[in-house]
Amino acid sequence: MKRGASTRLAAAEAILELAQSGVDLVAVSADTSKSMFTTLLRDAFPERCVDTGIAEQNMMMVAAGIASTGKVAFALSYSVFASMRCCEQLRTFIAYPRLNVKVIAGIGGFSAGIEGVTHTATEDLGIVRCIAGMVVMAPSDAVTTKMAVKASVNHQGPVYIRVGREASPVLFDDSYPFEIGVPVVLRQGKDVTLLGTGLVVAEVLEAAERLASRGVQAGVVEVHTLKPLSRPSIILEQALATGKVVTIEEHNVVGGLGTVVSEILAGVGPIQITKLGLQDTFAESGTPEELLRKYGVNAEGIVQRVMKSITGGEA
Repeated sequence: MKRGASTRLAAAEAILELAQSGVDLVAVSADTSKSMFTTLLRDAFPERCVDTGIAEQNMMMVAAGIASTGKVAFALSYSVFASMRCCEQLRTFIAYPRLNVKVIAGIGGFSAGIEGVTHTATEDLGIVRCIAGMVVMAPSDAVTTKMAVKASVNHQGPVYIRVGREASPVLFDDSYPFEIGVPVVLRQGKDVTLLGTGLVVAEVLEAAERLASRGVQAGVVEVHTLKPLSRPSIILEQALATGKVVTIEEHNVVGGLGTVVSEILAGVGPIQITKLGLQDTFAESGTPEELLRKYGVNAEGIVQRVMKSITGGEA
């Protein structure tokens, strides 16, 4: 069993480490200083923390104002509010002037399942991906979350980073080759290519192991950045090598990773694409494990869909 660590805590730890290293930053939250762990920064640098109360749109405007002075502003709230309630602020007052606002969007995907549909963000990546100039990332564990947060401050312009809620498996160590926009090949394969983004990558890797025991060699690619993709050729090469692609995400297949991969592979030869995720529906309430199972994006669900595809069933 892999050890677990919270990605939202990892993001807050990275912000504190950046401040300690001399980065001129401020963290702005919306009655989420405890849940998004900006209390870590507040304890060390109280003057660098602002909490606007339950006013996410105001949080984004405060972050925009701070960034306009030349500082790096981190805005931390829940994914469902940071993407939808704040969409106009993200577009017009942050992305349009290309301000250095880095959004840490917590309890994304199925990690918020017990809160119900109002708090479960399964459209957020697609929404913010449509905003011009917005970098969109969904790291898969605590280690790569820290890397994503630290990389974001070296990027000029807005960044949206989706993180989870409770502890999730730690998959990687400091040798992981993180670079904004560059997918990472975690496993080579010849029968099918599995592409995952976010916390569900742990399930994808487990599925690849189970498929290997059945004689199926599955390649695995982690797509931690949905926009921009500076090296789409990595996905293209892996897809052409197997001819079968399965995308896996805790998101609506409309606008998320499935859409990203389809755009890359459009018109490129006979590649079969299967999209696992929410099929244009809302998620029900439940624990993350229950929702992963129900919507077929846990390891067993991935295995079953791959085997059906390989044996000639509907993909």
